[in-house]
Amino acid sequence: MGKKELTIKDLISSANAFCEQETKYENKELYGVTDGKAVGTYIEHKFKEFLNKSFKLDNGNSARGIDLPAPKINTDIKVTSIKQPQS
Repeated sequence: MGKKELTIKDLISSANAFCEQETKYENKELYGVTDGKAVGTYIEHKFKEFLNKSFKLDNGNSARGIDLPAPKINTDIKVTSIKQPQS
């Protein structure tokens, strides 16, 4: 059986599930890392892997300028720190 096409509703639900999962997981790979861009990239890739387990994804990349470029999704993933939220 093939993977389901990702919808906005699925994306929102999956983002919530991913965040719940990550609050319980110690990302030891990130201990001591102070480069916000590196942290963001790590979490972004982890979220895309999470999505890819259940959904067909049209993965974007930095050069394309958007992370999930499928016409019905057209979404860029952003990661912020509770200590330094985006303004």
